[in-house]
Amino acid sequence: MNKYIKYGLAFTAIAIIGIAIYFFAKKSDNHSEMEHQNEVYTCSMHPEIIRDKPGNCPICSMTLVKKVTENNSVDDNSIDNLIKPTDNFIVGNYQTTTAIDSTLSSEINLPGIVGYDPNSYVNIAARMSGRIERMYVNYKYQKVNKGQKLFDLYSPELLTEQQNFIYMITNDVENPSIINASKQKLLLYGMTQNQINTLTTSKKVNPEISIYSPASGIIEGTETMDNTTNVVMQSSSSNTEVLNVKEGDYIKKGEVIFKLLNTDKVWGIFNVIQGYNSLVKANQSIKITTELDKDEFMDAKINFIETQLNTADKTNRIRVYLNNNKLKLPIGLRLQGVVKTNPVNGIWIQKESMVSIGNKKIVFLKIKNGFKASSIKTGIEMDNFVQIMEGISVKDTIAKNAQYLIDSESFIKTE
Repeated sequence: MNKYIKYGLAFTAIAIIGIAIYFFAKKSDNHSEMEHQNEVYTCSMHPEIIRDKPGNCPICSMTLVKKVTENNSVDDNSIDNLIKPTDNFIVGNYQTTTAIDSTLSSEINLPGIVGYDPNSYVNIAARMSGRIERMYVNYKYQKVNKGQKLFDLYSPELLTEQQNFIYMITNDVENPSIINASKQKLLLYGMTQNQINTLTTSKKVNPEISIYSPASGIIEGTETMDNTTNVVMQSSSSNTEVLNVKEGDYIKKGEVIFKLLNTDKVWGIFNVIQGYNSLVKANQSIKITTELDKDEFMDAKINFIETQLNTADKTNRIRVYLNNNKLKLPIGLRLQGVVKTNPVNGIWIQKESMVSIGNKKIVFLKIKNGFKASSIKTGIEMDNFVQIMEGISVKDTIAKNAQYLIDSESFIKTE
């Protein structure tokens, strides 16, 4: 009996030892697996960089070192993990609307400015060669009136013609045709009838002749200056830019001394935003107000539409010719033009149903019990409506307030 008891105890001991060895091995394997799972790699210079395998730091390119955490979970605070896009399906019950297929018309507000009309230039040229004895205008953009003295010119040619005229009226009175021809030549040289009458009476030559302005306006510059049609004077120094022509300079016959800008005729220059060009036509009516009086309207017509696109602000310019004889609008005055557009047919949604997220414009399509972000392509805007070129149709139901939905999700991923 004792023999069987001993064998039973022996088998029991062996079984207990086997079970103990099994559980110890199991625990060792779990511990090894846990250690392997807890092994992460980080940068000694940038501890915020955490990876689950060896590699290099994306910031400083140093080799990542092993880091063992105390638990199985590792917090990844990298920017790639933080800005992972959320699910683009939003569950909720929000107000909805649909696109409309309709014809809309609106008014376009166009910012503008008063500019010179280059077609109103008056060239003041020398009718004879000579030397400028005295200047009465010295600066660019100086205002002159019609009949105002501009400069005195000494001319040997004029002296010779005056001497010939005096000789004829003294010694050849019987040849009125020759005298009239000489008189006409003096008129062509720029002498006035009163000056010729004085010469006839006094019989004293005066080789200096005063040149007067034929019109009122602004001295734009001389022929040798860089003449531009810029309507805005860049700085105060440009307002007092000295003319190239000075006292003592010799000028040639036919040389343009001044370019005179007539301010009685000016341009209203307006900018049309890209995309609205097709809505603006020549001879279309435009209502204009000025910054001096926003309640007083001027009715005019669009006279010219420039075809060249201004790459700086992505606009086209239109011109409106204004009679400034009574208006007296100063150059550089800001204007506001209002053009009523022709009706445009298309698919439209309200502006609040769309939101721009940089390089995309999206709406939220109603799908069963929620909304899905969808990218759209838009056209022009009219009042509170946006034209839809592609992306949705009149059969689609969308969220009425897209901004409200996008505020409920930090990051939206569209298809």
